[in-house]
Amino acid sequence: MRHLDDLRELEALYGQPGAPALRKVADRLTPLYRKWIMSSKLCVLSTIGPGGTDGSPRGDDGPAVMELDAHRLAMPDWRGNNRLDSLRNIVADGRLSCLFLVPGSNNVVRVNGRGFVTDDADLRARFDKGGRQPATVIVIEIAEIYTQCARALMRAGAWAGVDESTSLPSVGEILAEMTSGEEDGAPYDDAWGARAAKTMW
Repeated sequence: MRHLDDLRELEALYGQPGAPALRKVADRLTPLYRKWIMSSKLCVLSTIGPGGTDGSPRGDDGPAVMELDAHRLAMPDWRGNNRLDSLRNIVADGRLSCLFLVPGSNNVVRVNGRGFVTDDADLRARFDKGGRQPATVIVIEIAEIYTQCARALMRAGAWAGVDESTSLPSVGEILAEMTSGEEDGAPYDDAWGARAAKTMW
């Protein structure tokens, strides 16, 4: 299979982007980009580090991020599996990207920039939920914000309201497969719902 490794050859296959694709880019939160991002409860965070890349879904019961100022966002790191893949990457290499999604909209807002991880007590306290706070917060320094073409979500029928998950393997089944049965997947799946509810934050 041929690898394309010449940028001119690649660009020749596609042509030039239209003016709107370039003119929609901002380097800070504008009023309308602010409204869009503050409406997003679900974000995909992408990072890069010595071990490679990582993409991690981030969600909340309100906005996935908090605005610190027009050039900075704060993302709480709520309880997860403690692998710390994204956080390790950010500590090693601050480059990151975020995709902000809103159910029902086929548009996506992208943020590219740099970030750092902090355990600042005052910032953590701003995310307090009934006495629980994130262990750390990711501060995102915005380099560019722009909307992503809606075609991908339209093609996928992302918000069509159709449940396509009925035939998927459970996480417990995958765990059992990956450990050749040493981990029993059924008890893992049975306990997951109650465990997640107790440690949502």
